[in-house]
Formats: sequence, C-alpha cells, structure tokens
Amino acid sequence: MTDVSVRPATAADAEACRAVYAPYVRETAVSFETEVPTTSQMAGRIAHAHVWLVAERDGEVVGYAYAGEHRERAAYRWTCETSVYVARGCHRGGVGRALYRELLVRVRERGYRLALAGVALPNQASIGLHRSLGFVDVGVFHRIGQKLGAWHDVAWLELDLAPEAEDGAGAKVPPPR
Repeated sequence: MTDVSVRPATAADAEACRAVYAPYVRETAVSFETEVPTTSQMAGRIAHAHVWLVAERDGEVVGYAYAGEHRERAAYRWTCETSVYVARGCHRGGVGRALYRELLVRVRERGYRLALAGVALPNQASIGLHRSLGFVDVGVFHRIGQKLGAWHDVAWLELDLAPEAEDGAGAKVPPPR
C-alpha cells in the first residue's frame, strides 16, 4: 500500500468527495442524509467548512475530513464538529487516521478549544478511531434518526483541544468564522 498525502480541499475536489460520500448516503445509516448532495452542494460545503482536507493515494482522493460549526450562537465559537469519510476499499489503511491527525492540528492552530464528533451506531470502527485519537464518550442520543427502515442511536464524543488553557476569560482570540 502506498502512502497517503493529506492536503486542503478545493472546489475542484467536490466531485471526488461526493463519490466517496455517496455510498454512505445511499446504503448506510452512517450519514443521516437521504439524498446524495450534488457536486455544487459539495463545493459549497467545502467552501463553508472551517477546515476541509482530502487524502490522496496515487493521485486519487480516497477520503476527506472536515471541521465545521457546532452551533450558531456566539458562545459556541470555540467548538467545532468534525467528521471523516473514507472511500470503500480503503478502510483500515490509515486514511482516516491521517486525515484526523492533520485536521486536529489545523483546528488547534485556529484556536478551537473542543472538537465534537457524532457517530451513528453501530459503528465500532469509527468509535475506535475517535477513541484512539483521544476523544472520550459524552453520551448517546437514543433512536434520534430514522433511516433505511430503522431507528438509529448517535454517540457523541469530544476531544479537549487545549487542556492546558484557562476557562472563561482566559480565552485569547476567537477562531475565525
């Protein structure tokens, strides 16, 4: 297996990201979307994200990860939601880990304090990846989403990006929006 390179995504990566994501939408409850976004919609998501990265192997996009807004209210500006998707046939090859490691570096650099991840259950591979990167379990929303004829739980995990930082007034500069 060749090495994976990780780089910032551009609008030109929208179709490749869409291709990675489509099977998750069509065939699984990993994503709660029911319609595959268009390439244009995916390009908009890339542009709107705080950070969006793609992983390439042999010049082909084999995964992507992003961090985005958790909630609109100003008090949440130090928190981001993260997600990673890996192309079929590329699981267990280090793609998700490479993407997440770089993503976490970049959100820390931007001043985020907390990263959150929601994982539709069951998904032991994703739970394992998050835990291996230091995320800890926060809780589970039970039967929160209905897809493919069944109700699904979502586990939430968090990662303290700045455990040494002061609380409250110790925060320096808010992350850019």
